[in-house]
Amino acid sequence: MSTWRGFWRLNGFERGIALEAAAGLMATWVGLRFAGFRRWKAFLGWLAPRVVPDAAASNVSLEETARQITRMEEAAARNLFFGTNCLEQSLVLWWLLRIRGITAELRIGARKDVNRFEAHAWVEFHEAILNGLGGEHLHFAPFEGQATSMGTQAH
Repeated sequence: MSTWRGFWRLNGFERGIALEAAAGLMATWVGLRFAGFRRWKAFLGWLAPRVVPDAAASNVSLEETARQITRMEEAAARNLFFGTNCLEQSLVLWWLLRIRGITAELRIGARKDVNRFEAHAWVEFHEAILNGLGGEHLHFAPFEGQATSMGTQAH
């Protein structure tokens, strides 16, 4: 119940982002399982053609907006009725930013830990990490270029 009260305390922009994020997370959960990473990312890119942000908008306001969108996406992920992983969350955050004309980079990294291959995904805006600020990305070597669709365990 407190989740709903918190939702209604948000301003209209934040509520809209939270709803878009929840819908995007659900669709991405399904899309990755049926279409795979490359096709789903291409589909999200098609849904959100690059929009050039207003020239009057400064990087500071874009960064503030990007952080606000990140907070709403993370809250939506925490409050869904199912769990999502870093790849699903990062793809949706990348898409939410892109449809608003904020150019961010989706990063995917990997590491080998005691005979186990692991992968992690995060989003960067002007080389600053937006999601997963706990620093777990520091332990993963980012892939250069386009990430591939591999059967890996994402954190």
